[in-house]
Amino acid sequence: VYRGSVKDFQGFDANQDAEALYNAMKGFGSDKEAILDLITSRSNKQRVEICQAYKSLYGKDLIADLKYELTGKFERLIVSLMRPPAYGDAKEIKDAISGVGTDEKCLIEILASRTNQEIHDLVAAYKDAYQRDLEADIVGDTSGHFKKMLVVLLQGAREEDDVVSEDLVEQDAKDLLEAGELKWGTDEAQFIYILGRRSRQHLRLVFDEYLKIAGKPIERSIRGELSGDFEKLMLAVVKCIRSRAEYFAERLYKAMKGLGTRDNTLIRIMVSRSEIDMLDIREVFRTKYEKSLHNMIKEDTSGEYKKALLKLCGGDDDAAGEFFPEAAQVAYRMWELSAVKVELRGTVQPAGDFNDDGDAQVLRKAMKGLGTDEGAIIEVVTKRSNAQRQQILKAYKAHYGRDLMADLKSELSGSLAKLILGLMLTPAQYDAKQLRKAVEGAGTDESVLIEIMATRNNQEIRAINEAYQEAYHKSLEDDLSSDTSGHFKRILVSLALGNRDEGPENLTQAHEDAKKLADVSSNDSSDSLETRFLSILCTRSYPHLRRVFQEFIKMTNHDVEHAIKKRMSGDVRDAFVAIVRSVKNKPAFFADKLYKSMKGAGTDERTLTRIMISRSEIDLFNIRGEFMDLFDKSLHHMIEKDTSGDYRKALLVLCGGED
Repeated sequence: VYRGSVKDFQGFDANQDAEALYNAMKGFGSDKEAILDLITSRSNKQRVEICQAYKSLYGKDLIADLKYELTGKFERLIVSLMRPPAYGDAKEIKDAISGVGTDEKCLIEILASRTNQEIHDLVAAYKDAYQRDLEADIVGDTSGHFKKMLVVLLQGAREEDDVVSEDLVEQDAKDLLEAGELKWGTDEAQFIYILGRRSRQHLRLVFDEYLKIAGKPIERSIRGELSGDFEKLMLAVVKCIRSRAEYFAERLYKAMKGLGTRDNTLIRIMVSRSEIDMLDIREVFRTKYEKSLHNMIKEDTSGEYKKALLKLCGGDDDAAGEFFPEAAQVAYRMWELSAVKVELRGTVQPAGDFNDDGDAQVLRKAMKGLGTDEGAIIEVVTKRSNAQRQQILKAYKAHYGRDLMADLKSELSGSLAKLILGLMLTPAQYDAKQLRKAVEGAGTDESVLIEIMATRNNQEIRAINEAYQEAYHKSLEDDLSSDTSGHFKRILVSLALGNRDEGPENLTQAHEDAKKLADVSSNDSSDSLETRFLSILCTRSYPHLRRVFQEFIKMTNHDVEHAIKKRMSGDVRDAFVAIVRSVKNKPAFFADKLYKSMKGAGTDERTLTRIMISRSEIDLFNIRGEFMDLFDKSLHHMIEKDTSGDYRKALLVLCGGED
């Protein structure tokens, strides 16, 4: 099935188009609208024929005339469209290695993503256009393992056999593990050989097997074992093996997000993928970033340049509101990855040689007299487990007859005080306090209610209920009921029971549950829709729900999260989405919350503090890994950049390291 956005123009006449372009550029000024309309609605093969006809009719070079008449980004885009794909890639690579410095990102994007035939065509086009050997030029401009992998990719010799040997899959996964995680140092040659030669189908199965035996995705191991441009190249290869459409969607998003636009990247991808997989890229983009590629281009570019890019994009998926097979495949793969059992690890461990009385003395000394030694307080409180902190509270009372919490409260202030005092509470007490703050006073902080209630297990929920009753002399359920309403209230009350099934998946039941969630028959009322989702999402076990979500994708070609967003709104939608994301990958859910608490102007310190405290002994190490995978920057780095003073110091200790 053709998945490009640009197709052959029906009723094409090369001579007629050549004449139209000549007239658009004749005389003073040029008709840019006519040029972009014509060129973006013809396939590359037809554009090449127009170039030939133009030369025959007028004895002039069409590309040279376009360069003369047009300017800036619009000129680069239109001229790029006129080159055959292989010659376009050749020009990009020539520009990437010419002059001072090398554009490694361009080399990586092209060589990691092209098929064997496309590589062969590129090498021949480079030779024809520049009378130079591409391999020799790349070898002369790069070095080390990065150079070696580029040379391997330049051979265009990846295996293409769809028949896969299970034994070889297991062996390759084992070899990669032994070459990296299990080896002192890294055997880069093994990574180069396997990732540079094996077929796409084979490598997808290798990555699945690697996840099972290593307990982490291959991407995370590559980040830990490799570095620099070599690391970036290998990650690009893995991403392209998994899904080229997802790789290019990510590249396009990064080219436009934030201040400024990476126009070279934007032009290169929009041109090179317009007749290959632009429809797939659009679909994945819409699913992954919750906005259409069309709208992002519209917001980020202007003038004729914008109009031409939108023509190449070929449509607005926000307007269509659909979910498509390629995006479904990406979603399904993510569900499968989430189903693999990964060991959860906190970043705060019990201190060795722990002495509660000694720690109590250190804390008393830090707060006695004029001024406060915040550094000493941070050193003790952040480097002890919660159970040890409870012992310190008792030792302090026994030794000094004073309340450590009261002393800390009087000596500390601001964000640091909230962080340190939060760490001194038990997890259940802390969650109970956060929930109480969310419901008391004017207004309700629904996001806090959702975050805590949607992510805690049965045991944690029951402990929160007890702590809430003890601290506030009323039940959590009563407060939730009086402060919320409708379906949102019913969701929270159901979760507050702490009565979720804890058994394994039941395939037959999962299929039935998926059918219930997928049922959108017109005679169903809105009430029954929310009720069906509540009865399944709030009561079934996590392993079972993962299977339900996989069955849902198979059944509908939709991801359940997409379906929720499309069919519901407000707090009900947000609560169900939080449950789904928590089931799918809880560390990723918290990584996303942490990122949003620090990105842009200002910091949401309340969210940042709450998550760093509550996850520090459960899965903060895993959250760090997901943070790096999702945002290409470390949690440590973002905290360091976004916070300051003793508050930052304490957060970085809890973070537990730089990735």
